[in-house]
Parts: sequence; C-alpha cells; structure tokens
Amino acid sequence: MTDAVGSIDMPDAQDEVPESKKKARKGGKRGKKGPFGRLALFYRQIVAELRKVVWPTRSQLSTYTTVVIVFVVIMIGLVTVIDYGFNHLIKYIFG
Repeated sequence: MTDAVGSIDMPDAQDEVPESKKKARKGGKRGKKGPFGRLALFYRQIVAELRKVVWPTRSQLSTYTTVVIVFVVIMIGLVTVIDYGFNHLIKYIFG
C-alpha cells in the first residue's frame, strides 16, 4: 500500500542520490588529527554543554535536598517495618 509520500519498502525517487554525486565530508571540528586534538575538542564540548545547564538556586537546592532526605528516611522506615514483619512471620511459620 502506498501513500502520497511513498512506502517504507519503496523510497521516493528524489531521495535517491547516486554515489558519484555524494561528497565526502572533510574538515570541520571532527577533522582534527591526533588524539590531543580530539581530546581538546571533547573538553571544549563539555564546557559548552555545562554553560547551557540551568543551575538551581541555593533555596531550590536546599528544598530538593530536604525532599530527598525525607523520602529516603520514609523509605528506610517502610523497609524496616516490612523486614521486621517478614522476620516475625518466618519465625512463626518455621518455629
């Protein structure tokens, strides 16, 4: 079955480009030679990505930290109660 664009099995004719007309990519940021050039590029990209990060304010950070600590304490209590219950259940069943 074919729709207006084409099917998955048969791509449109305008999408096909002969191999002779494809250009090889050269240069650019990835065209640097040597491990030190690639390593320098990697660290520059890390710094660029870290500049895009929206860092939380001090009050947001303290709020998030408090929420995480309260959640962890509640989960520790829940697991402790369940463990205590299973412990007594197993002792009751197996003597």
